[in-house]
Amino acid sequence: MNAPAAAAGGGRTASSVSAAARLSEWMPRLVLAPSFVISFLFIYGLMAWNGYLSLSASRLLPNYEFVGFDQYVTLFESERWWVALKNLAIFGGLFIFLGMAIGLLLAILLDQKIRAEGALRTVYLYPMALSFIVTGTAWKWILNPGLGLEKVMHDWGWTSFGFDWLINPDRAIYTIVIAGVWQSSGFVMALFLAGLRGIDDSILKAAQIDGASLPRIYWRIIIPSLRPVFFSTLMVLAHLAIKSFDLVMALTAGGPGFATDLPATFMYTMSFSRGQIGLGAASATIMLATVAAIVVPYLYSELRTRK
Repeated sequence: MNAPAAAAGGGRTASSVSAAARLSEWMPRLVLAPSFVISFLFIYGLMAWNGYLSLSASRLLPNYEFVGFDQYVTLFESERWWVALKNLAIFGGLFIFLGMAIGLLLAILLDQKIRAEGALRTVYLYPMALSFIVTGTAWKWILNPGLGLEKVMHDWGWTSFGFDWLINPDRAIYTIVIAGVWQSSGFVMALFLAGLRGIDDSILKAAQIDGASLPRIYWRIIIPSLRPVFFSTLMVLAHLAIKSFDLVMALTAGGPGFATDLPATFMYTMSFSRGQIGLGAASATIMLATVAAIVVPYLYSELRTRK
């Protein structure tokens, strides 16, 4: 009688262990499932809703009457939208190029094992800790002809000095470039500095033994070795440029007129100030497609590399 009882007890123990193993396997999925469902609905669900609104006759309020691609036709017939695209090309190109160039230069300087490296690294990184609203407001004061740099120069006796880019429709977009590069270059420096510190020192020592100068080592060996960092930095800065909104609103609010409009500010103005929800949704969909065209190839290359 003891043997069957022991066998039954052993069976119950094995089944209990199996159930516990299944529970421990499924518990993380059960815990993550609600947040995953909510995130999926509020991110991809709202993307899908925005896409449908761009195909509807929505104006002041959502209107689900399907009108096809009429909103997109209206969008690309709008002069203001083309100004926003032109400004994005100017801002994005200069923002990415100058941010990467200055960030790489700062990283190379810090890579020389200089004194107070930690303090300098903190100083360069500090702007990235600020929000774009704070950055835009600060640079608005600095570049304001009646308050900032121009007034200081006039007070010092240099009355011929002029810097009115903030109120000049042809130059105002470059003030956004200045503020954006000032904030992002420290972050780019940190990325490049991490890449520089990951290069094998033996390669550099071998090049020095062969008589290569330091500039030649950086140009021929080190910088080409940073291709993955260049690619990642390009993706990050391009993403920031496309969705730039708060920096523009704090610095110029899209003005003078709509001279510094970007697609993000265009979308906000049309959706919430002009009562053109369908047109704003169409511009948001174009922005989403542009970001996807940048991010998806990057994710594909990352996943392919890991495999």
